[in-house]
Amino acid sequence: MRTIHYMKLTAWVLLLTMAVACKSHRNLAKDTAVQTDTTTVLNVQGGKLDKKEFLRQVSDNAQHVRFLTSKMKFTIENGNREMTLTGNLKMKRDDVIRLQLMAFGFVEAGRIEFTREYVLIIDRINKQFMRVPYEQLAFMRNGDVDFFMLQAMFWNELFQPGKEDLSDRHLDRFRTDVGVDNDVVVSMERDNLSYRWLTDRSTAKVKMSNILYFDKLRGSYQLNWDYEDFKPVGRKYFPTTHKVSFKTPEKEVKLTMELIKIDNDEDWETRTELSGKYRQMPIETILERFMSL
Repeated sequence: MRTIHYMKLTAWVLLLTMAVACKSHRNLAKDTAVQTDTTTVLNVQGGKLDKKEFLRQVSDNAQHVRFLTSKMKFTIENGNREMTLTGNLKMKRDDVIRLQLMAFGFVEAGRIEFTREYVLIIDRINKQFMRVPYEQLAFMRNGDVDFFMLQAMFWNELFQPGKEDLSDRHLDRFRTDVGVDNDVVVSMERDNLSYRWLTDRSTAKVKMSNILYFDKLRGSYQLNWDYEDFKPVGRKYFPTTHKVSFKTPEKEVKLTMELIKIDNDEDWETRTELSGKYRQMPIETILERFMSL
């Protein structure tokens, strides 16, 4: 069924997002010294602001709500193939990210759940699932990477691999450069890894996150996450359109998530329980299927 095919492709892209972070974390581990950078003076809303103060503003734009939920329209493009589904996004900060994908608008076809401990992928149509701890995924285990990097991207925040949150001392690792128009480019580099965030100079909002990893043998792997259509959620603003693209030397996959009605619903179980009717799929089988899509 095409819906299940695209659900698995979605999980593949999100898992590869974390795989890129794993590669980058191994490079960062080679040099744990804090990157030094001279203070960049930025013109923000007509006033002078140094690099660290601007980065504090970017960090302070993060949502303070504990729960964030929304109905969504989900579109995935793989080459010349495109499919649109409806669904739900449910997140509890520092605990879980859940994507529910619907078929025919009202039947849950699949679910992807990222918790602090494991990844869960459910095929409702065929009554199959995969639940695997991060340490059993080689690209996660080898890089000591957890789900916090992915959380930061969903929540529209700065991040550093392996860090649950950012303190003032972590901000010293970033570089800031004045970009075109009203933009400030925030970046961090190590060896063949490059992190980039495009931020608005006036509002200090993150408009784009980019991870580029260059492999001399295999070529470049690039993840780009654009944030658009910011709307107020509580006292902060949050992007209601997320455009994600993952490009490898062989293919490019694009995802678009349009959040239709953002809320802070707390009335839902944060862990999915499955009945005995579901059959667990081996890790090797699921990964082979991801890589063959």
